[in-house]
Amino acid sequence: MTSPDPDLLARVRERLAHTATALTPDVMAAALRAECGGVLGDTDLLDGLAHLETELVGAGRLEPLLADPAVADVLVVGPRRVWVDRGAGLELTDVVFEDDDAVRRLAARLALTAGRRLDDAQPWVDGHLPAGPGGRAGSGIRLHAVLPPLAHGGTCISLRVLRPATQTLDTLIDGGAVPADVAELVRRVVAARLAFLVVGGTGSGKTTLLNGLLGAVHPDERVLCVEDAHELDPVHPHVVSLLARGANVEGVGEVTVRDLVRQALRMRPDRIVVGEVRGAEVVDLLTALNTGHDGGAGTVHANSPREVPARLEALAALGGLGREALHAQLAAAFQIVFSVHRWPSGRRGLRSIGVVERGGSGYVRVLPVWERDGGFTASADRVSALLAERGAS
Repeated sequence: MTSPDPDLLARVRERLAHTATALTPDVMAAALRAECGGVLGDTDLLDGLAHLETELVGAGRLEPLLADPAVADVLVVGPRRVWVDRGAGLELTDVVFEDDDAVRRLAARLALTAGRRLDDAQPWVDGHLPAGPGGRAGSGIRLHAVLPPLAHGGTCISLRVLRPATQTLDTLIDGGAVPADVAELVRRVVAARLAFLVVGGTGSGKTTLLNGLLGAVHPDERVLCVEDAHELDPVHPHVVSLLARGANVEGVGEVTVRDLVRQALRMRPDRIVVGEVRGAEVVDLLTALNTGHDGGAGTVHANSPREVPARLEALAALGGLGREALHAQLAAAFQIVFSVHRWPSGRRGLRSIGVVERGGSGYVRVLPVWERDGGFTASADRVSALLAERGAS
């Protein structure tokens, strides 16, 4: 039965859908035998089990892609287009599905695993899958899926593999991600407890750099990390990780990043870190950093340091903080912006450094201090002054 009978498999799926036990090979084999009248050869049974495991267990035929340590993203567009990103751009794989119904079933199963609902009444899902067997995804997978007709051309599944960032600052310097000519300045910024943001596009290495910088924090300091999913794993003796949680299928039980930032304030932090600032939690982070918690940090999606004020304005508006109030808090909360970039070759690293300064209009701007291709600028003196104020010159 190299090509299993679709009707038989449909009946087996229906039978298994009504079982309350875990879908072990024994359970699936029993369902196969029951639906075919108990007469099934060993070869046919093994073929049927292999197909059912693909259809009903884990990420099915996407599992080998997710288990590849080089894969960062798996993107499914309908039954015939499955792409992966291994760090050098998208590659079309040879993985295909029988039809879009098979893709939809996979998307619905993954959504259920993430504690979410995906159907015609709720045709998209955003969730987090736990780490799987066989070495897949040490920190789990970020799931997004959209069903037709919203997704024209077939069901779309986007899977981002979350692996803890483990590189140290020394490793990043040795590998050229942090150029040697600016390495000493970076170390001094961390040691002086200047608050900083790491900015860049998707997949540019924001979390990797932030992780390395946190590893350079003095070991006597207590670092509170708040994240959507566990990605930060700095080499540091005193890191506490708080992870947000989405609502369950009944729509209850949600714990937001904003909730956890508030909890972190009560846990005697020396530094508060938000793995990714992408919503109203920016209001609570700014408040925390303006109440005596120096050296805080976070990442923000922005293409350059210059765009940071506008990006934070948009996020603060989600939390009810107006433009003037945002700039007043931002000027006192953050001092440094590190910008990372992923080049077409797949190489990632620090591209520029900026210093946060309040302009004559009262609004914050980010002045360039160092550029990878141009070296230090005249604004570098402003960073030297900040370091001198902290006794780190």
